[in-house]
Amino acid sequence: MRFLLGIILGALLTVGGAYVHDSQYTAAGGTAVAQRQLVNWDVVSSTFQRVTDRARAEWNRHVG
Repeated sequence: MRFLLGIILGALLTVGGAYVHDSQYTAAGGTAVAQRQLVNWDVVSSTFQRVTDRARAEWNRHVG
């Protein structure tokens, strides 16, 4: 159980750290400052949306 909790906590800290890093290098107007972002958050958003849509479809298929 502790191993699984450690994996989840590590993943959350990694994603959270990348988000904090990227948000620090964005100017108030929304334009990126000279340093490049670590993560393309548009790709993350679209991938997460596909994963959640598929999970919902599978859940509905098994439940309904």
